[in-house]
Amino acid sequence: MSAANTQSAQLPEAQGGWEAPAAGHAPGTATTASAVPTASVLTREILAPAVVVVLGAIMTILDATIVNVALPTLGRDLHTSISAIQWVPTVYLLAFACVIPLTGWTAGRFGAKPVWLASLGVFMAGSLLAGLSPSIGVLIGFRAVQGLGGGMIMPLGQLILAEAAGPKRMGRVMSIVGVPMLLAPIFGPLIGGSLIDAASWRWIFFVNPPVGLLAIALAARLLPAAGTRSARRLDVPGAVLLSGGLALFLYGLAESGQHAQWTAPAALGPMTAGAVLVALFVRHAGRVPDSLIDLRLFRHRGFATGAAVNFVLGTALFGVALLLPLYFQILRGRSPLETGLLLAPQGLGAAISISLAGYLTDKAGARRVVPAGVLLALAGTSWYTQIGAHTPYWALLAALFLVGAGLGATITPAMAAAYQGLPPTAMGQATSAISVVQRVAGALGSALLAVVLQQAMTARLPGFHGGIGQAGALAAVSPRAAGLLAQAFAVSFAVALAISVLALVPSVLLPRRPADPPRATRGTHEKGQLHG
Repeated sequence: MSAANTQSAQLPEAQGGWEAPAAGHAPGTATTASAVPTASVLTREILAPAVVVVLGAIMTILDATIVNVALPTLGRDLHTSISAIQWVPTVYLLAFACVIPLTGWTAGRFGAKPVWLASLGVFMAGSLLAGLSPSIGVLIGFRAVQGLGGGMIMPLGQLILAEAAGPKRMGRVMSIVGVPMLLAPIFGPLIGGSLIDAASWRWIFFVNPPVGLLAIALAARLLPAAGTRSARRLDVPGAVLLSGGLALFLYGLAESGQHAQWTAPAALGPMTAGAVLVALFVRHAGRVPDSLIDLRLFRHRGFATGAAVNFVLGTALFGVALLLPLYFQILRGRSPLETGLLLAPQGLGAAISISLAGYLTDKAGARRVVPAGVLLALAGTSWYTQIGAHTPYWALLAALFLVGAGLGATITPAMAAAYQGLPPTAMGQATSAISVVQRVAGALGSALLAVVLQQAMTARLPGFHGGIGQAGALAAVSPRAAGLLAQAFAVSFAVALAISVLALVPSVLLPRRPADPPRATRGTHEKGQLHG
């Protein structure tokens, strides 16, 4: 893609449309564009949209975890099997991943604010209809509607704030955006368990529309209006190849977890087909001027290494987020609500580290922050490789605190490093690409560690058929079985630890210093930086 083509793909807001009117300059002028990044503090013009973005994003991210504790109740009330009820979270993730690559084009074509509002409306409608569903088939269909609406909300929010903040404040702003992403695995099960105990499973969906209406009201007032829209055409073949490939690959991952083996035809076939489609997209993207995702972004060192940290560590630690609730409920006999409380130290660790890490990233650069965060995550995960059926809770919670602190000090600073140094015209493409990386990492980690855990349990317990209920019953009546199941969990955590170690490589290759604020006169030069 030429520099001219890159320019034609720019989002209108990248030219300064998010700057406060009080600056005294018309949006899109060179003075405004240079004024935004030079500020050293987070002003009201940035914090107000941040509140709106987080409010909308937290619903979609919580929804990906809040449903997990409701699956047994859904299976009983809707008279369906566990294998069928698994599609309730899976179809949401599939729809979520498919729509993300379209974010950059829709924002450029229609404006980030209108698309954000429309996406939130679709998500709310899907939530309401899911709560009213009379059968499992209807519920799965409306979960897909939720995913289609929710998929764009987080990346659009990141785009809006990235354009407003500029590189000097990117670490702190991405820390704000990262709060719901890091805390959702903690508060999702807690909120889900509370709603189910107090009312019914339907309220895990009914809770979304009131919050969404508040977000829409605030967005109409606080989000800046969209600027001049881009005339870039939609890359339809790229959309079909990439979205279809991701959908098939994630479907295969879900099936591999359900069948407890990677080579099951129902898993291997879709994963192979998905990988082929993604490979065809890579070939296609290198040949067309306006591809759905500009793969030349990965030639930029900060973006490539930041994306790699997000992918590797996200694969490992979001997989750990799947293992821990299973451990607490199967081996320790805890309820979903009690499990949510036991997972709280991860949120505390993330909350403490995320703000400090964002500040240090802005001051000293991601290379000095992220490796330390990776080591914290490694220290916490390593404790779980020695887990047993009666490991003291204080040890489990202390390790979980370290994992949370590591997440807070790595995911969002690495994301900030990925954005820093990119020209404003590339923000839309970068947001879409990094969001796809994060979602695929979470899906891969969950599927991979689920398969490892399933196979480890089957290998240690003759006659074990893979059911969670069967595992819990065995652990309750047989101390020997409980010990063998604990060994299976330890093996799974060891795999997560091995994956986490790989994150050290890209973390030490991150940019050494925070990016300098771009000057208005450097616009033409910056547009060519993606060429290497």
